[in-house]
Amino acid sequence: QVQLVESGGGLVQAGGSLRLSCTASGRTFSSYAMAWFRQAPGKERGFVAAISRMGLSTSYADSVKGRFTISRDNAKNTVYLQMNSLKPEDTAVYYCAARSGSYTYTSVSNYDYWGPGTQVTVSS
Repeated sequence: QVQLVESGGGLVQAGGSLRLSCTASGRTFSSYAMAWFRQAPGKERGFVAAISRMGLSTSYADSVKGRFTISRDNAKNTVYLQMNSLKPEDTAVYYCAARSGSYTYTSVSNYDYWGPGTQVTVSS
């Protein structure tokens, strides 16, 4: 089992940047594919980005391609989401998720462990 805690959210103006971090407990972090999802008020939780166990493969939602970058540091049990050129429509609670294995699935149902989320608010 793994426990996840996100950090780095906040309020930023449109065009700005934020870096989210998600730190995992346990000694088997490199056994998990990791992902970021987000949920805006009144909307379903949706896929943002995912990264394979060793960081060799990544995938992104079309809406964030070219603006967001997912990365991981297995020595620090941490996955990151660098968010640049932020837009008001990026406003949401951002969740970190983990699943055993390497494949970078994009569906909520494929992930077994979730963090409590961190709020990102982008003002226009």
